[in-house]
Amino acid sequence: MRRTPKTIALSIAALMVSAAVVAAPTQPRGLPNPDSPTAREPSDKRPIITEDSIVFGAYDPHGDFSEDPNSEVEHLFLPWEDVDLSTLSIADAYARERGRSLLITIEPWSWSIDWRLSPEELYRGIANGAYDANMAAICTEISKLESPVVIRWAQEMDEIDNQFTWAHWRPQEYVAAYRRSVTECRKHVKDARFMWSPKGNEGLEAFYPGDEYVDIVGLSVFGYQTYDQGETGRDWTFMERLAPGYERAVGFGKPIWVAELGYEGDRSYVRNWAENVAKPHPQFPELVAVVYFNDREVYPWPKDYGRPDWRVVQQAVN
Repeated sequence: MRRTPKTIALSIAALMVSAAVVAAPTQPRGLPNPDSPTAREPSDKRPIITEDSIVFGAYDPHGDFSEDPNSEVEHLFLPWEDVDLSTLSIADAYARERGRSLLITIEPWSWSIDWRLSPEELYRGIANGAYDANMAAICTEISKLESPVVIRWAQEMDEIDNQFTWAHWRPQEYVAAYRRSVTECRKHVKDARFMWSPKGNEGLEAFYPGDEYVDIVGLSVFGYQTYDQGETGRDWTFMERLAPGYERAVGFGKPIWVAELGYEGDRSYVRNWAENVAKPHPQFPELVAVVYFNDREVYPWPKDYGRPDWRVVQQAVN
């Protein structure tokens, strides 16, 4: 299904609650609001975590998981230009206070749509080394962080029906760009792990950059009841949505994360997903972590399906 990039024009709650800070384009997306009024608000939509659960984390700009002892991963998005990298230290401090690691998704573009290059221009720039300095700057800053870090570069490259510039490259171009970016990053940060993160679509194998460049495979799994019913006439479970991508990815022999997770529907639908997303499933032995995307989609889904709201606490936060 088509999903527009969540990193375009997302409204975030930053560490100082003011309109100016929320609108600022220079901070990583996902710096949680430490003064969240909904952090302790109960919700049937929160994933159910038990002592047997796999690792759970969240992209959490609203701070809904700020006081949740079950959250072990803090997810951020940042472009490789037009961002104040020094603010990563804020996320680092926030994560360390809560005993969490960081998942940092690096997107090879600017927040500003006006600055976007065509797929061809972006690839040529990467291939000729014009963006080596961008990766060097980001990874130098990451090397200063004390939290454990996973770096996810240019996600969902196998989803061609979206607005990610890199999703319009040929597989060999993506592989070359990914390898170059990881190689440059490794010159500056020695202890980060690297995640290759396709959507999970058929043909993802062609984009695999090779074992030496990948520590973790990430997938994206979303359950939207309105879409399920409209397209197939029935509800889909987390296990059904995960299975195709998992089967395509498991052969690489790497740990698998669901790097972006969300679900929306009626009470029964949500309950089924909440009970199952962090449960260890014998059919998915390599699935070791799920990371919830705790925000609303920016644009409506196609075919008039509207904008799913993945937030676990669906309450307006100013």
